[in-house]
Amino acid sequence: MIDLLKKKLKTITSLQEVRGVQLPAGLTFVQLVVTGPPGAGKTYYINKIHGWPNEGYLDLTRKGWWRDKALTYRPREVHLGLPFAGFPEALTVFDREWLEATEPPQLELDRIQIPPVSGNIFQTDWRHRYVFEFLLPSAKIIFKRRQERSNEGYFPVDENLTMAMVEAQLDVYRQVVLYLHRQKMQVYIRKTLDKPPLYIAEKEDIGKPEWLSGQPISRPSLTTIDGWKWLLLRKLPVNWLTPTDTWQSITKESRIAYDGKPLELKLGRQVLRFYPEIPLGIRQKDLRKNWLITDPSTFGSHLCAFARLRVGETVMIGRANRKYKTLFTFDKSVGKRHAGITNERGDLIIIPLAEQRPLEVIRFEDSDRKSRIEARRYEALVEIKKLYGGPMELMTPDRALATLQAVNEIMAAEPCRPVDKTGLPGGLVELPPEKIPIIVGDLHAQVNNLLKILSENKFLEGLTSKVCCLIILGDAVHSELPGEMEEMDSSVLIMDLILRLKQLFPANVFYLRGNHDTFDAGICKNGICQSTLFKKRLLELRGEEYVRQMELLYSRLPYVIASDSFFACHAGPPSRKTSRKQIINLRMHPEISQELISSRLKRSNYFAGYGKADVKRFRKSLKLAKTTPFIVGHTPLDGTGSIWLDAGEIKNHIIVYGGRPEGPGLLIEINKRMVPLSYPAEPLINILGKLK
Repeated sequence: MIDLLKKKLKTITSLQEVRGVQLPAGLTFVQLVVTGPPGAGKTYYINKIHGWPNEGYLDLTRKGWWRDKALTYRPREVHLGLPFAGFPEALTVFDREWLEATEPPQLELDRIQIPPVSGNIFQTDWRHRYVFEFLLPSAKIIFKRRQERSNEGYFPVDENLTMAMVEAQLDVYRQVVLYLHRQKMQVYIRKTLDKPPLYIAEKEDIGKPEWLSGQPISRPSLTTIDGWKWLLLRKLPVNWLTPTDTWQSITKESRIAYDGKPLELKLGRQVLRFYPEIPLGIRQKDLRKNWLITDPSTFGSHLCAFARLRVGETVMIGRANRKYKTLFTFDKSVGKRHAGITNERGDLIIIPLAEQRPLEVIRFEDSDRKSRIEARRYEALVEIKKLYGGPMELMTPDRALATLQAVNEIMAAEPCRPVDKTGLPGGLVELPPEKIPIIVGDLHAQVNNLLKILSENKFLEGLTSKVCCLIILGDAVHSELPGEMEEMDSSVLIMDLILRLKQLFPANVFYLRGNHDTFDAGICKNGICQSTLFKKRLLELRGEEYVRQMELLYSRLPYVIASDSFFACHAGPPSRKTSRKQIINLRMHPEISQELISSRLKRSNYFAGYGKADVKRFRKSLKLAKTTPFIVGHTPLDGTGSIWLDAGEIKNHIIVYGGRPEGPGLLIEINKRMVPLSYPAEPLINILGKLK
């Protein structure tokens, strides 16, 4: 069989490159199904081209296997269940029955089920839906690989390995690929990833398959979504584009394979740089292949703006995208709708949207970026650890009490707060225009999210140099994650960190009161009275005096913060006319205080909330410009986001939320504009614990 098949193999010359692997030019990425004997390198191959990560199993003796769910997601690797003489059910070549047979069982190829030929345009053409690649290295290569991995102990299939076993398994797959070829199935062979694949050429073959000739594949069946896309849009196979060190025009939908290297995209005269995101402390296999989109003229400077394009997200880049226009200040050379970009598991799918406006791509070399970023982040974490006074763990009772008492002394005369009629700092913080605000929404005990913010984008440097102000919009405590709502140590820890920051930077850290910043027994979620549990835990850890001091802190917290660039509170505006004087004297207006920490945005399922008129009235009461952004937390609009611009269809109304386990969102002022930023979660508590 080895010699017979070898004589029939020819090199495929019409190729496309996908992540460094050469594939036949005429097949589409999602047609590909990879198979082969154990040790052929299927998993490595699928990971390299970013196919579906889970292995599948196909019983080729079962009628209708071509409809199997294992083939729903492609490209992917599959193990084949095959018919052998003496066995009524299909076996794989690593099943115990096959391995323990005295002689290698003989294939009964006529028991393999073959998909029917498509008879009309409304019938699914199963033979054209899949192209099977048989990965068939030499027996010597497979044997060596399996010997090496058997030492790891993770591959029971490699027990009692012999060269004869490898050769017999390889021969089975050679027989199967030749049989499927003769049954007019779409198959080809690859011996190694660094060389072109091979096709089987026999005298009986009439013409080449369309995927082999490099021509577009046959029309998909109209019983599928792809078929209707083909019929209505005449959508062609994806054009794979490999960036080089010279500018290349993008004139049609193109896909750029993820390789971990940055690139630049030119829209008109505007250049955007795309960097793969590099989070700390995340295992390579768990990395989400997100992209950071930056302006190369400002990126790396103090407090720079960027956008994140997460896996699965699609964005339209152009002047009509308000967020991107705010981030990058597009000029008129950028179209209103210039390009659509999708992050498909790290790949960038780029679609030109403006025919008369140029769109180009180039490779950007930055070989030491990873080490440079990690060094800067670790330096920031070392500084955080030094400021906190040790690992990120609960303070000792004595130190915690001393820190809280010191903060309460600061709060008795907190900077930037006009005093009320009692002589105490009032409910309003008026931020000087020279202070750059970093605004963080409800953290809800996500300590790692706060550490992420402090260690990113030179924010800590801005705090220590007194240039920036960290503003937390209340509700730093009480986790909202299922299974964690009764756990209170994370709430204690995040308050320890916030109080320490306030102690160190009294004029540059501000914490507004939220509805969870109380020991009121009415603060419950899903039947769990979190405020009561928090108080109980503080009593256990630190005693009655600490709880008394915490209650004093709650009574001294401000409710509103404002500057010429923004104004913010925890929840929402009052439902009645107010004035700056009333906000300062909130102790005399408890009904207004309550609305500032508990009101919610009016929505289809919440008619009692605030609306556009309330925001407008509140802005006017503080004598701010009509376009001044109003920022709140408290009411995330969906279960996945962190920032909502023009929330509730109210212009210049922003909701920001910091308590997502996936990472925080925040707002920062850059060039007199409030810019939204988001970050991925990282296990920074653990990293801090290991730092010297």
